[in-house]
Amino acid sequence: MSRSVRVVWDDRLLSYDFGPGHPLAPVRVELTMALARELGVLDKVELTGCGPATDDELALAHRRDYVAAVRRVSATGAPDLACGLGTADNPSFAGVHDASALVAGATLAAARAVWTGEAEHALNIAGGLHHAMPAAASGFCVYNDPAVAIAWMLSQGAERIAYVDVDAHHGDGVQAIFYDDPRVLTISLHESPRTLFPGTGLPSETGAEVSAVNVALPAGCSDAGWLRAFHAVVPPLLREFRPEVLVTQHGCDGHALDPLTHLMLSLDGQRRSYAALHALAHETAGGRWLATGGGGYELVRVVPRAWSHLIAEAAGHPVEPGTPTPPGWRELVTERTGEVPPLNMTDGRDPEFPDFAGGYDPGDPIDRAIMATRKAIFPGHGLDPQP
Repeated sequence: MSRSVRVVWDDRLLSYDFGPGHPLAPVRVELTMALARELGVLDKVELTGCGPATDDELALAHRRDYVAAVRRVSATGAPDLACGLGTADNPSFAGVHDASALVAGATLAAARAVWTGEAEHALNIAGGLHHAMPAAASGFCVYNDPAVAIAWMLSQGAERIAYVDVDAHHGDGVQAIFYDDPRVLTISLHESPRTLFPGTGLPSETGAEVSAVNVALPAGCSDAGWLRAFHAVVPPLLREFRPEVLVTQHGCDGHALDPLTHLMLSLDGQRRSYAALHALAHETAGGRWLATGGGGYELVRVVPRAWSHLIAEAAGHPVEPGTPTPPGWRELVTERTGEVPPLNMTDGRDPEFPDFAGGYDPGDPIDRAIMATRKAIFPGHGLDPQP
């Protein structure tokens, strides 16, 4: 299905590190790359390096005075609460600008590859920092790398870009940056803001021209309900919008083992979403697909396996679910974390879901969430909200 696939990586990406005990531990990305390498997944892609985003590039999505403030914090490590650095979520540290600009630069490198045709698909698994706002750090995110990449493609002449965010947390920063720009369709499927940070992402948040789409799912939602909601909302909108590029954020914190959220997805359900988005990139965006990582705080059993599956899916060589994890990787897990590694690449689930086209059940909270989004959004795109 795929032609050329590029994974952007630099070991310096591990310097995006808020310190011991912080949920966004860089070991999760280190273990992902190690697992993908030992599984042979990286042999199926072109691995390329990157440099940091420049201040001018960051200014495509962020205020220049904010970038200057992050640089000042970076020089000393001293907090600056006015720009959101120095909080429990976003501790200040010396070098924070350099680390954050490199993450943005990696996603920009992926965007350039896709936009220029150097690669059909490109990924930055260290990216997906979707909470950063134009003038403030938020939710473990300093610079909003997906937004910077999208804004750069718009500056190059893109007229329609779709962004699909499957993180358990609402993609609020990307939505905010493009809320009044109908060239960007933002779609976020997330746990309800009534039970999870950042407290936004209701279906009523629709943007200037119905270009912001939010599916707020109830806590406890599992594979069947999540996949039902995804397929009831995402494919019809992408088929109607016909983006030139599909940008996706793959936070895997919707997994049942994640310590910060309340969704109940399995690794196998998440893998199904990767395959669906891959197919939609080919169907609706001419194959141009830029994918990033995102949230995910179960550092050993979830993140490395999930994103290794993502890279393999993008490469067109999916890893069979029952594949054993390599012994060398298991040894690395024990060495780096002291935890017991998973033995294979599956949670042992075979997710199935009833298609929403079969009918709407007003007594089902997931169906109510689906219908709230479809009623708020579909008419503005010439689509019927009814199944």
